[in-house]
Amino acid sequence: MSSDSTATSTITKRPRRLRRTETLRRMVRETSLTVDDLIYPMFVMEGEQQKVEIASMPGCYRFTLDLLLNEITEVYKLGIGAIALFPVIAESKKDDTGSESYNALGLVQQTVKAIKQAVPDIVVITDVALDPFTTHGHDGIVNENGVILNDPTVEVLVKMALSQAEAGSDMVAPSDMMDGRVGAIRKALDEAGYIDTRILAYSAKYASAYYGPFRDALSSAPKFGDKKTYQMDAANAKEAIKEVALDIAEGADIVMVKPALAYLDIIRQVKDYTNIPVAAYNVSGEYAMIKAAAQNGWIDEKKVILETLLSIKRAGADLILTYFAKEVALMLHK
Repeated sequence: MSSDSTATSTITKRPRRLRRTETLRRMVRETSLTVDDLIYPMFVMEGEQQKVEIASMPGCYRFTLDLLLNEITEVYKLGIGAIALFPVIAESKKDDTGSESYNALGLVQQTVKAIKQAVPDIVVITDVALDPFTTHGHDGIVNENGVILNDPTVEVLVKMALSQAEAGSDMVAPSDMMDGRVGAIRKALDEAGYIDTRILAYSAKYASAYYGPFRDALSSAPKFGDKKTYQMDAANAKEAIKEVALDIAEGADIVMVKPALAYLDIIRQVKDYTNIPVAAYNVSGEYAMIKAAAQNGWIDEKKVILETLLSIKRAGADLILTYFAKEVALMLHK
């Protein structure tokens, strides 16, 4: 008999029975996090033999292609099966329409080809958005009145997605939130013979304050205004389901919610709505806050990382884009 039991006890339901040992807790655990759940966002820049840490994202780096290939080889050996590629574009190559985005000899296109040659089995996901390529930092073409134009932007996004598919991208990921872009990209890919190129749609992407460090990494912050006319209002949930439904109808293979932590309720609603895979983006601001708190000794970094990603998985995410991917893979391998 346990020390706290009494003959007169009337308690018949004791959930603590299944929490007594680590083995029992593992046996009844409802949610698990594995390396297969992770997608690793990575930054590539021009040049050679350079690895530059991003000040607002400690532990994250901009790599030149030669060193990026070394890093990708390493993370693939750790079991990470997919990377999401983001380019740091030289200011001299930016213009008002983002034309460098569909240059067949551009940084993204050449990087994809090199990755698929070096590590052919890793899944390469390429971002489809104009902000890294435009002088103004917006995800679309801007008219003389400062209005972001939807349909002309979609035309450029289609060219961009086609060039990425031609380079060997396994999955294109439109993150711009322009209306109709998933359908236009799917149609163009199919007509060009890229029927197996998948689309990961940033379906519920919110106009969030959590993106700051990412914009630092790419030097892609908007030069005027904000992105609230195309990214979603943080107050809206029903609208997320509408956006997801449209993207699925237009041919998305995977839908995504971004950011993750302030939108766990949205992840759950999207998961309950659809039967296709749901991704969530554990974004740069979420990453930076954990890193800053850990550097100040306020939290146990490893435990908080695992608890954070587990919460995203528990909310319903099948896949998690996270800058913690390599760290988590190392933890799970121990």
